[in-house]
Amino acid sequence: MAEYLVERYVSRRDAADVAVGVERARREAERMSSKDVRVRLVRSIFVPEDETCFYLYEADSVDAVLEAARRADIRIDRIAETAAGLADLV
Repeated sequence: MAEYLVERYVSRRDAADVAVGVERARREAERMSSKDVRVRLVRSIFVPEDETCFYLYEADSVDAVLEAARRADIRIDRIAETAAGLADLV
């Protein structure tokens, strides 16, 4: 599976909603995976100073990530496939 990094800009005023959004993202990825679409939310990182939330997904395709985010009502401001395995080097 490939890895995809999703960026979402979140106002500091909406910081309380980040945890709710992450839970929805995780739940929808799990639902899709139970229906033979391989997509998994690996982790999320919220950087309030930059008003950015990152979601790291593993999935068979970018379309699976986009669909999981759509179902979770997560707006995607940017998405990119990562160089999988490089994080393990640091």
